[in-house]
Amino acid sequence: MITLKTKREITLMHEAGKLLAACHREIAKLVQPGISTWEIDSFAEKFLQQHGAKPEQKGYKGYQYATCASLNDEICHGFPRRQPLKQGDIVTIDMVVNLGGALADSAWTYGAGRLSAEAAALLEATKESLYKGIAQAVPGNRIGDIGHAIQSYVEPLGYSVVREFTGHGIGSSIHEEPHIPHFGIPGRGLRLKEGMVITVEPMINMGAWQSKLDSNGWTARTVDGKLSAQYEHTIAITGEGPLILTEQ
Repeated sequence: MITLKTKREITLMHEAGKLLAACHREIAKLVQPGISTWEIDSFAEKFLQQHGAKPEQKGYKGYQYATCASLNDEICHGFPRRQPLKQGDIVTIDMVVNLGGALADSAWTYGAGRLSAEAAALLEATKESLYKGIAQAVPGNRIGDIGHAIQSYVEPLGYSVVREFTGHGIGSSIHEEPHIPHFGIPGRGLRLKEGMVITVEPMINMGAWQSKLDSNGWTARTVDGKLSAQYEHTIAITGEGPLILTEQ
């Protein structure tokens, strides 16, 4: 069931999103060779607590951490770890903020130190694809328009779009209907309506789009060991166009 949000609900989610964006800005300052994702996770949880919020995914279906920290060939749901980042690593930090019951979800991929030209190009293309998808998130368009905008941008560049994991609705819980694939056919799928709040979160691989699951039952990684990047915003569908609730 899809629930349309009131203006008040969107305003509250926007406040949560602003806090999440502020946390990402601080994380951007921390990511460098030598720091561990365990330390980043600890920082994020303390930052949210200091601002009257909590990490919503901690405890979600038994998940134990405040953030997901996906390194290099990990697509999503990577566990924070004590191993320090190395020069040239890329890491996606994904988190959901609960501020007074209002949720916001955002992921960002960061580079540790100097990146290879290939890695830097992947990050740039993935971020650009996010905004191309967001531009299609307007009343009257269909879900396929979002996915097509992303897919038609990254595939000519030689990248692939992960199929197994999608964006989603968000509201009183982390995952609500509808699913938002990052590939698709324009003009197909559910029609977008004012008041919907969704995430757009393309996961783009340097190689094949398929994933495999680690033995921990959470972490998905590329089947060929090549890099994967992700950028995500929470979006409200409004009559004035897409409102990014988690803008940095």
